[in-house]
Amino acid sequence: MVTQITAVPKLYIGIDIHKRSWKVHCATDLFSGKSFSMDPNPEQLKDYVDRHFADHEVVTAYEAGCCGYSAHRCFESYGWSSLVVNPADIHR
Repeated sequence: MVTQITAVPKLYIGIDIHKRSWKVHCATDLFSGKSFSMDPNPEQLKDYVDRHFADHEVVTAYEAGCCGYSAHRCFESYGWSSLVVNPADIHR
């Protein structure tokens, strides 16, 4: 019997975006995830995801704020689903 994958694994990324650094939290359907800090560079996050979660569908979310929408546009260009949300709606 051959096993077939019927659902694409999903990676959820929450980002606290600041001018000098990003605080990133990654979680999947199977584990609650890992948090780390990184330089504010979308390409660096893409490299991390490609290295560790190559076969996952990616969903990102971050707070709307003074840093604008350039990260959102980059994430969308990678084929990721990206949400820019109201800071008051984010659970701590």
